[in-house]
Amino acid sequence: MGAQSFTVYDMLARGAALSRDAPALIQGPRQWSFRQLLERADALAAGLASLGLAKGDRICILAQNDVTYVDLYGACARQGIVAYPINWRLMAQEVERVVERAAPTMMVADASTLPVVGEWPRTRHAITHWYQFGDAPASGFRALSSLYREGVPPAAADVSSDDPLAVISTAAVDVIPRGAVLTHANVLTASLVVVAALGFTAADRYLLALPLFHITALGNLVAHMHAGGASVVVARFDAEEAVRLIDTHRITHVSDFPPVLANLLDAAHKLGSKLPSLTHVSGLDAPPTIQRLHAETQAQFWTGFGQSETSGFVSIQRVRDRPGAAGKPIPLCRVRLVDDYDRDVPVGTPGEILVRGPVVFQGYFGQPDVTAHTLRNGWHHTGDVGRFDDEGWLYYVRRKPEKELIKPGGENVYPAEVESVIVQMDGVSAVCAYGVPDVKWGEAIKAVVEVRPADRYTAQQVGDFVASKIARFKRPHAVAFTDALPRTADGTVDREAVKARWGAEPA
Repeated sequence: MGAQSFTVYDMLARGAALSRDAPALIQGPRQWSFRQLLERADALAAGLASLGLAKGDRICILAQNDVTYVDLYGACARQGIVAYPINWRLMAQEVERVVERAAPTMMVADASTLPVVGEWPRTRHAITHWYQFGDAPASGFRALSSLYREGVPPAAADVSSDDPLAVISTAAVDVIPRGAVLTHANVLTASLVVVAALGFTAADRYLLALPLFHITALGNLVAHMHAGGASVVVARFDAEEAVRLIDTHRITHVSDFPPVLANLLDAAHKLGSKLPSLTHVSGLDAPPTIQRLHAETQAQFWTGFGQSETSGFVSIQRVRDRPGAAGKPIPLCRVRLVDDYDRDVPVGTPGEILVRGPVVFQGYFGQPDVTAHTLRNGWHHTGDVGRFDDEGWLYYVRRKPEKELIKPGGENVYPAEVESVIVQMDGVSAVCAYGVPDVKWGEAIKAVVEVRPADRYTAQQVGDFVASKIARFKRPHAVAFTDALPRTADGTVDREAVKARWGAEPA
């Protein structure tokens, strides 16, 4: 470890030294100070070391939010172990694919995910250690609480800023979700950008309701810790509970993907709350919902452009500063817009968004070829298209066709994954899935199915079939049927012709 290194564990140690007994985490009736958070990370790190886990080993975490989840991030940061969180909304087969790619030494679950992995300790012998949140683990699991070792912890591993902290799963481009490897420097740099942009201080409190497998939740947790503020942890978002917590703890910041904010405002109206402490809401949402926030509260909505691969925001702004824009590039990265040959496009012309800077991820775990292609020519190729105006504001335009992505409720869904499931239905010869606007979720999935006869299935049957194979959030909200999809000269489905014929609105 060099003198220039600063890791997430160093951030925890700094917080313990400067903020000491100020609250860092709150969950239910309990709270933990910055000093206690460091002690918990040390104690859990000692337990992980006693199992023989070492720098570079991976721990897969399939669990809802809990203070123990935060402890795991801290202990992993101390020992150089890589946290590999998994989306608990996935079905068993999808989780299985992620775990196969991750090749972890240890798997951690909670009571809510046992229906998916409860039998795995008896069948998956490549994973050495099986642990569970809580003090009453299921058969084959041990209580993670038993790993906390009080006393003098072992020496911290030699971890540098450029070592991996976590692998955050992104969309399943090739059926298996890709894992974006984020370093300590990635996450810490991104956190400082958010602290500076939104002006966080020790007085701020964050509602940690988005899942900790998501870069938004992890990034904002670290940002508030870095600023000396507290995070209020909930297992999963519930709108009425969120209103009560905001008012009780004077929470200032909430993250948003549809329909979080709309549900929160509805619940606040129902409970008679004006959410007086709320200052910041950050994320993505529809203009009417954002306008409603501004009309009904004193909070400001912050938005921008970013990805898991960029550790969060690449550009950021208050919506009121330039409605419709995605902000200006953050101070610690360069953004270019290029054509298909990586040539810069003129101002006002759409081009692929390329990013360079310390927020750009290290690569995709276990996929060197994909990494090399994505990071070619020294730039991260996002697969998204934007345009600059003559004042340097970035506007998001669309996704590139080869990286078409649907984002229902902030989740990532690739059309190919949905299509590969529907085409398994008897008689289905081809499918085209794409995103359409949705009032509640921001975006929804529409599928046009080629089957003969065209009335062989109902939309409900298609949706139920998809939900039986992959996560329910990947289920089409609208389905149309045809006996012949339009095709290009090479015989592939002509996606643009499908959209033109069947429309961009849900059926």
